[in-house]
Amino acid sequence: MTEPQMPQQTDFPLPTDLPKPEDDGAAAHLLGLRMPKILLCSTKDRIVDLSDLQALRTVIYCYPMTGVPGKPLPEGWDLIPGARGCTPQTCGFRDHYAELQAHKAAVFGLSTQSNAYQREMATRLHLPFDVLSDVAFEFCDALQLPTFEVEGVRLLKRLTMIVKEGRIEQVFYPVFPPNESAEEVLRWLKSKES
Repeated sequence: MTEPQMPQQTDFPLPTDLPKPEDDGAAAHLLGLRMPKILLCSTKDRIVDLSDLQALRTVIYCYPMTGVPGKPLPEGWDLIPGARGCTPQTCGFRDHYAELQAHKAAVFGLSTQSNAYQREMATRLHLPFDVLSDVAFEFCDALQLPTFEVEGVRLLKRLTMIVKEGRIEQVFYPVFPPNESAEEVLRWLKSKES
């Protein structure tokens, strides 16, 4: 019996004409903030305390929502700057996971989708790291993370934080293109070692 092939990042191509998000300053306040004591469910059936991260550095990439095969995305999704690309971004972190670990960085994805919704995606994409569910917006609201609304649903804007010793050391916002997010984080981590 052969093992199923893991999809590669190129299996989820992005349209070439996606609108680029502008930096609206909505994440400028995050640098240096202490991580709040928030407990979130993960796709690996555990509770993660974001105020007690043990790795030298922890990468938390926040994204609006991943799609589900066979279900359409919200109307006009590709026209919303920064909305499209959650699956390619996640695959980038999956594909570079070993390199990130080599730089002593832990990785978490985070969205406001339910844990069950995220678990389907994590299984389908063979993710080696946890994805955290902030379905009640506890983490989002505690840090005043930037959000937007589509079809009456509030979603996180895409951003990536690097946490060291309980504080946000680096913020990438806006993140574009999303499929290059993991490489951008790796370049930053390498720059901190030189």
